[in-house]
Amino acid sequence: MPSSSISGFYKLSVEERREILKKVGNLNDEEMSILKNMGGLGETSADHMIENVVSVMEVPIGIAVNFLVNGKDYLVPMAIEEPSVVAAASNAARMARVKGGFRSVSTEPIMIGQIELTGVPDPFGAKFRILEKKKELLEMANTQDPVLVKFGGGAKDIEVRVIDEKEPMVVVHLLVDVRDAMGANAVNTMAEYLAPHISEISGGNVRLRILSNLATYRMTSSYAVFDKKTIGGDEAVEGIVEAYKFARDDPYRATTHNKGIMNGIDAVLLATANDWRAIEAGAHSYAAINGYTSLSRWEINDEGDLTGYLELPLAVGIVGGATATHPKAKLMRKILGIGSAKEFANVLASVGLAQNFGAIRALAMEGIQKGHMELHARNVAVSAGAKGTEIDRVAEMMVKERKIRADVAAEMLKLVRGKD
Repeated sequence: MPSSSISGFYKLSVEERREILKKVGNLNDEEMSILKNMGGLGETSADHMIENVVSVMEVPIGIAVNFLVNGKDYLVPMAIEEPSVVAAASNAARMARVKGGFRSVSTEPIMIGQIELTGVPDPFGAKFRILEKKKELLEMANTQDPVLVKFGGGAKDIEVRVIDEKEPMVVVHLLVDVRDAMGANAVNTMAEYLAPHISEISGGNVRLRILSNLATYRMTSSYAVFDKKTIGGDEAVEGIVEAYKFARDDPYRATTHNKGIMNGIDAVLLATANDWRAIEAGAHSYAAINGYTSLSRWEINDEGDLTGYLELPLAVGIVGGATATHPKAKLMRKILGIGSAKEFANVLASVGLAQNFGAIRALAMEGIQKGHMELHARNVAVSAGAKGTEIDRVAEMMVKERKIRADVAAEMLKLVRGKD
């Protein structure tokens, strides 16, 4: 392998970078053609979004149907490579409609900017002095984004925490209403501007000043009732509640349980070019605040129906960043039909709850693999060379044998073609 130390790689054109890859990776003409396929994003847009661009990575976008959230219907775009996720969300949303669909609420879009202070001689005295200057500091912060303030947002409050009394660290939390943005740029700008002023007030040294992705002031909750007859009767209801209790009490199970929730949420975030990594970090941190546990809650109501509740921080935006520049992301947001960041968060939480229901219902009723295997088998059949009607026939044979592997698919394909 030649050296990966390439001086000035970032200064090269996209085509020049590809030529280097062609030589280093010994790529043939067909492989270079794949690399040059930029899809709907286009070379210029991609090159302006991140550094050292050479291509794009396509992910299938499916549409989850049947979603009814707060009385409004939604077609939900989901970008994901994993089979069964879109189907499970759609099926869960269909079942939820029987009892009125999903209800969801979101708090105000308040984000937290953190300013870290070290070397403070009197941490609690510093805390008092900072709080004493709160009004002045908020006014100063708001000079950094008058447009945000004009639309009702801006810096709203300041909190101060003393983390360690033996080796004191003072952390200032700047609470900013970011309206319909995700908010990172606005919050970071305000935190950096205030840092030297807070250092002077506290007598400490400023270290980090940056947004926190644990957005505990920007919470969204979703709730749904699932008719017991529709979902499979008392046995299904009890099985789902037992599966939830397992996740509630065991972090090993809770991790996979919450991953299922994020399967749905992340797919919508990716389709709309939102920062799914920030949401993932915030969700799992929130799940771990008092010991890692399930983000969702499942209960049985007085009528014997299943009720689901999901609560998590959702710092999402519909303005700014890639959401405003990526042409397909803008199209997906138009299809989704959302008018505010709050509405978007309400839909996301509902998709997460639907995905969670679909996964634990499958686990409780028949095992997760049945539906997943059927969809995965199609992918394996295609990778083995199956085309047209061959795909379903090869997939069906593999599922029947319970052997979903490339070598098995190749053998099944020979059988199918031999019969034809």
